[in-house]
Amino acid sequence: MGSNVEELIKAHAGIEREVYLDSENSSRVPDEIVEAMLPYFNKSSYGNPTITHKPGWEAYEVIMGSAEGIARSMGADPEEITFTPGETEANNLALMGALSKKAGGKIIISEIEPLSVTHVCEMLERRGFKVAKIPVDGEGFMDLEGLKGEVDGETVLVSLSAVSNEIGTIEPIREALEIVKDGSPGAIFHTDASDAYGRIPFDVGELEVDMATLSSYKISGPRGVGALYVREGVEVERILEGQVGTQKLWPGVENTPLIAGFAAASERAFDGFAANASRMRRLRDRLIEGVLKGVADTKLNGPAGDGRAPDNANISFLRWEGEGLTIELSLKGVYVSSGSACTRRVLQPSHVLTAIGRRFEEAHGSILMKVTRYHTDEDIDYVLEAIPKAVERIRAIYGSMGGG
Repeated sequence: MGSNVEELIKAHAGIEREVYLDSENSSRVPDEIVEAMLPYFNKSSYGNPTITHKPGWEAYEVIMGSAEGIARSMGADPEEITFTPGETEANNLALMGALSKKAGGKIIISEIEPLSVTHVCEMLERRGFKVAKIPVDGEGFMDLEGLKGEVDGETVLVSLSAVSNEIGTIEPIREALEIVKDGSPGAIFHTDASDAYGRIPFDVGELEVDMATLSSYKISGPRGVGALYVREGVEVERILEGQVGTQKLWPGVENTPLIAGFAAASERAFDGFAANASRMRRLRDRLIEGVLKGVADTKLNGPAGDGRAPDNANISFLRWEGEGLTIELSLKGVYVSSGSACTRRVLQPSHVLTAIGRRFEEAHGSILMKVTRYHTDEDIDYVLEAIPKAVERIRAIYGSMGGG
């Protein structure tokens, strides 16, 4: 395996331009964010924030200041923010922590929730909870009438993403919350807002959600850090035990440099927020329109226009299969993903794409690309030049093997 990877990396020698479009799965952290983190590794604030010495007090100030900035950007109070090692951990904390004292009841999610929600629900189902999945339409919008029909007095928790991580559908979260609270006033409402935060307006005070998950790397911050918003008064228990520091719901020594990087990325995302979102939307539309017009037998997954997150482009390419196109594009310096990060090494279609009615070959041939505020028109030009050539080559190879 190692030698194969080495050969693949060597095959990329001579690439003239690189365009990273895989912020669904990781981030290429901009220099300005890296520079914001560097002092906290060894110059200042490198101590444990619970220890009473200068490096500890400095770290405490950085963490509290980061919480204040992120809380302010989403209409929350700093005390309602818990930093976690990422989106997956925040979703686990939200669902398991909120239900730790309950013996059973109904959990409601949609058919297109991220695997860090669906897998936790499967585990909770084995522990005696009932899990109901709300269907979505062909563009990924949740069925609000279906939600209304499922909510009842047994409903204890509802978890619905604000934006689909795979197809970019902006969900009617406020309307969904009103349905839930009308049908089961005591139910806790959680949303994974990792693909909403920093890209569309998202204010927990206006939405009145009980919990919300955030991710650093999805706004061009560092990996290894995320956050869970828990509204004051909502009871959530720790799911891990150990030394408790400034984060009451997540034990262990806080990662000050990464938290500072998350806060720096958040600050830049909301500095000129409307202009940033408009820029991403324009680049997204250029990318989608260029591919659909320039490559035959392609299909957009998810809605077009304002119903779609400004960064998301998910397109199915027919008459090819497997990871061939992602590899071919990688050899040209264009980095994308096929399906979701959690399923791409397993030969099965994305559960999100099958939920919106895509056939196996359509789902298996999907490519997910996400633009950021750091991308340029020249980047998109390069991608639109590379994709048709890569598709033509892969389809020729697949056709010669009898793939149709």
